[in-house]
Amino acid sequence: MTSNSNKVALITGGSRGLGRDMALKLAGRDFDIIITYNSNKEAATQVVEEVQTIGRKAVALQLDVAKASGYDGFISQVKEQLSREFGTNQIHSLINNAGTGLYAPFESTSEEQFDDMVNIHLKAAFFLTQKMLPVLSDGGSIVNISSGLARFSNSNYSAYAVMKAAIESLSRYQALELGNRKIRVNTVAPGAIETDFAGGFVRDSKEINNYIAGGTALGRVGLPDDIGSVVAFLCSNDAKWVNAQRIEVSGGYYI
Repeated sequence: MTSNSNKVALITGGSRGLGRDMALKLAGRDFDIIITYNSNKEAATQVVEEVQTIGRKAVALQLDVAKASGYDGFISQVKEQLSREFGTNQIHSLINNAGTGLYAPFESTSEEQFDDMVNIHLKAAFFLTQKMLPVLSDGGSIVNISSGLARFSNSNYSAYAVMKAAIESLSRYQALELGNRKIRVNTVAPGAIETDFAGGFVRDSKEINNYIAGGTALGRVGLPDDIGSVVAFLCSNDAKWVNAQRIEVSGGYYI
């Protein structure tokens, strides 16, 4: 593979919320950026422009992570953009961030809802990562996004939380089996964050916001800015000896 001093990070679901902040924080650490978006091209374009304002290169590619049949075509697009826009044939960091929430009681969660969670959260982190391996550089890094809900239990999150628990196990296996290529794999588990995730319920409901803040040692809910810097650290050489770890970024929730 060609040598290139500029490192490229690929962030799925990078057009808004946590993914947007990850892109900006990685750009601040001198990464060039590829983000994916599912449907909101306008928001993705805005993130690209913000990254470019920082002085880094960036592109946005459409990807529905729930449809594994589209992965091969997506990888071809990534290879094309790496060569044309970034002057390399590899990425340094992959952040499996894309996801949606599901708030539903265990007793009434449908098989279709469950399968959606599998496809979006678990199969994507497993098979998209697998497909990305030929373009992921030796000595690179992977960050998988979990949730505080994999550690503690709140009603109505069973399907979502089970996927995140699986992600944490997957990360350890990826770290073990990719260690021969010196690829580090870690998990970041955000607490409740003020974004439009799950309809923006943490951000927009003062009652829920206050409830979560009351259970957090630092006395507030999280902001996207609290997460991106941790992901950027894990992708950087500052974290060169951090591997197979779960880092919860929640301000000390339910401790």
